[in-house]
Amino acid sequence: MLHLRRMSSSTVSDLVRATNFAALKHSTQRRKNLAETPYINHPIGVMNILCTEGDVTDIPTLMAAVLHDTVEDTDTSLEEIEAEFGVEVRGLVNEVTDDKSLPKEERKRLQVVNGPGKSHKAKLVKLADKLYNLRDLSAETPVGWTEERVGEYRKWASRVCSGLVGSNGKLESLLAEELTGKHSVPFPWTE
Repeated sequence: MLHLRRMSSSTVSDLVRATNFAALKHSTQRRKNLAETPYINHPIGVMNILCTEGDVTDIPTLMAAVLHDTVEDTDTSLEEIEAEFGVEVRGLVNEVTDDKSLPKEERKRLQVVNGPGKSHKAKLVKLADKLYNLRDLSAETPVGWTEERVGEYRKWASRVCSGLVGSNGKLESLLAEELTGKHSVPFPWTE
């Protein structure tokens, strides 16, 4: 049984299992763009950014990237993540999961405040997640979003990522290009 399998080191097959798990969990969800693209494109895209642009090859980190929204946005529990993928992946997913019982503004504030204290691997996932979202915003404004809301998201993302500086120079450079080059948002954030 897969959920009883405990490996001391993760393998490519574990990464494929995690990707399949995320695809099944997100199967009915769509992104908030005009085309309503499948939501799974986002976690796979975050994993791809880590691997191909950030040169991250650590399997548990890549697994956490593809699973990063399952607990927050589906009926998945942290216990289920641990049973399927082990303690390390559970811990990473937990670190990047917002507490949906809190108001949205509080969740956003906590991402800024708690970012610097996250583990190195969790910081990598957060950087790639924000980079993916910022690129999405550059390509197309989500349905129902105003330009003001997009601008506020960019400023908030810069504040979050400023607390993650020192984690991956390549990803940080790409974030700086995305924020400062195209949209004049300071990075790292200065108040």
